[in-house]
Amino acid sequence: MSSFRSPFLWPLLGAAVLSAGLAVTAPSAYAQGGPGGGGTVRRHLIEFRDKVGTPFTVGQPLQYLSPRAVSRRQRQQIPVLPRDLPPTPAYVQQVRAIPGAQVVHRTRWFNGVVVACDSNKLAQVLALPCVRRAQTLSRVTTGRGRNAMVSKRSADQQRPSSPNPYGIAFAQADQIGATTMHAAGFRGEGMHIAIFDAGFPGVDVIPAFQPLYLENRLLSTYDPVQGGTDVYNTHPHGTWVLSTMGANQPNAFIGTAPNAAYHLIRTEDTRNGTETPAEEAYWLIGAEYADSAGVDVINSSLGYHDFDLPAVSYQYADMNGNTAISTRAADVASAVGMLVVNSAGNDGGNSWRYVGAPADADSVLTIGAVDSLGNRAGFSSVGPTADGRIKPNIAAQGAASAIIDPNGAISRGNGTSFAGPILAGMAAGFWQANPTLTAQQVRRFLEQSGSQASAPDNLLGYGIPEFRRAYNLANPGQGLSLPTDAAGRTVPELFPNPVPGAAFGLRLPTHLMGTELTVQLTDATGRAITEQRLKTTDDSALLTISTGKTPLTPGVYFCRLRAASGEQHTLRFLKN
Repeated sequence: MSSFRSPFLWPLLGAAVLSAGLAVTAPSAYAQGGPGGGGTVRRHLIEFRDKVGTPFTVGQPLQYLSPRAVSRRQRQQIPVLPRDLPPTPAYVQQVRAIPGAQVVHRTRWFNGVVVACDSNKLAQVLALPCVRRAQTLSRVTTGRGRNAMVSKRSADQQRPSSPNPYGIAFAQADQIGATTMHAAGFRGEGMHIAIFDAGFPGVDVIPAFQPLYLENRLLSTYDPVQGGTDVYNTHPHGTWVLSTMGANQPNAFIGTAPNAAYHLIRTEDTRNGTETPAEEAYWLIGAEYADSAGVDVINSSLGYHDFDLPAVSYQYADMNGNTAISTRAADVASAVGMLVVNSAGNDGGNSWRYVGAPADADSVLTIGAVDSLGNRAGFSSVGPTADGRIKPNIAAQGAASAIIDPNGAISRGNGTSFAGPILAGMAAGFWQANPTLTAQQVRRFLEQSGSQASAPDNLLGYGIPEFRRAYNLANPGQGLSLPTDAAGRTVPELFPNPVPGAAFGLRLPTHLMGTELTVQLTDATGRAITEQRLKTTDDSALLTISTGKTPLTPGVYFCRLRAASGEQHTLRFLKN
């Protein structure tokens, strides 16, 4: 099942509705038929017997991997292995030499090619001495046009107008400690994240994504489905997903990794209504592309188990971490040092309740969904895997998650599709803060920081992780502690810092909630800029502070808080 048959995007009842009736198509029209009278053209995954005669060597990885990909392996002490070598070019040429057999993709990890051909040509391919086996993926279609796949919403659209720097995205970021992470200076700088999805319309024009282009952090786009680099004219699911991580529009919407660099990879074919294993092959090709590009974190809000042809659909017994194409690909992606974050799925209330592929992979960080209060969302898929392992691993907000539409409107949607990337952004920042960790150590520390780490289950795994807890576990004796004043009282936290816009947030310690505060902003010389008197509520630790009507110039400033009790705090911040 792809996420677009029953997407990891559950319908939110009410005015803002994301349809669960999304559909996917078979592979694209690389070939519209073939000579020889062999019938329907299909795509097939061809695996070679060996890599004998290859001109590539493990000793010269820069022939097929970027310097960043090699560095990622070296940093984690992962050797380059024969599995990393491209397939033997002579073998590829033998397949290509068969008239009517079109080589669409090459795969290093599965040592083979994806071929579009009819059954007669497939028989000729299988007769080649270098070929080990073939797996039929799907029929090649002419592409009948995209289905209407979402119920548009209008009544609940929210435009950028919030005085809170994070907008309505605050709760989902704060729940896992991403706001604390940002305040500590970790916003994804230097981390590369690849998103596998169905398309990213509007990303190139939406204001919240413009920093990606202005700062050269949109590193590449790639479409294994149709070939080329245009990912902007397809299904909007990827736009929603990217927004939870990469959006950066202060006072409107800030994602969990707003300063990371991104690769947008279209692995889902949404042009018509079929569902085939071809998309798992595109997932594989996307993962190899991400590896070669030097990606650190893969986010995949996708999953597979149910296909149009029952004979090729997976059964629960296949969710054993070793069977599905995408699962095997995800395991290799993890083995070469990438952190793979995959949504658990939205089947928790269906007859198939379990996580699909590649969420069943043992080294994948599988994410379940909760609401803003930490309660499990009923649609969130559960474990265990067929071989008895705990899944999901951890959880994040996937119920009423804040997202951005292709037209730039800010709204909400439900699904583990959103829980996954919200968490992936935090994971990227956590890895940035702990650069000597391996990908699998990152996964384990996030699990250990979970809200139910002492008693994990197959509903939410280790629970909701939290950045500060994970950081302290990774840095015993020198962790990130809550700051206190001379009297031992926990002090407020200011975020984001540096302040990019005309407002910032203050998280208050418990003893200051429900009190009246005087907040004064001054410059580095002590000159007062603005003073506000604010009354907090008993159940809210968040305050939004305006920097005043006159824009602040870049520099150092101070925020001075004075409570009615006489307690005072001074917080330093930068304006960029």
